[in-house]
Amino acid sequence: MSNQPTTSDAPLGTFEEQVLLAVLRTGRAPGGGGAYGMAVRRELEEVAGREVAIGAVYATLDRLEAKGLLASERGEAVAGPSRRLFNVTPRGARALADTREMRERLWQGVDLVPLLAARGGG
Repeated sequence: MSNQPTTSDAPLGTFEEQVLLAVLRTGRAPGGGGAYGMAVRRELEEVAGREVAIGAVYATLDRLEAKGLLASERGEAVAGPSRRLFNVTPRGARALADTREMRERLWQGVDLVPLLAARGGG
């Protein structure tokens, strides 16, 4: 395993990583085929436990698509306007893998127990 990322992209930011993971998680739901913005927002709120403005989600989805990490298409709507469905591209999957590998390398040799015990948190 190389210590260098295999893509030329900078590592993903925390929110970008969370959005990509939420797209993967919600796009695999029954009847999946992609994730739409509100589903991504709900997933972030439920799993990550953070409140997120829908505008921040769509801005991040658009940015990730511009980077080639997501692709979108219009889904068929039963009622109302069609919705954009997002899917992670192979490049996006590589960026997620690289970010995860980098994070795991950073955590190697880190022991939080003494710090947590010193603060009464362990």
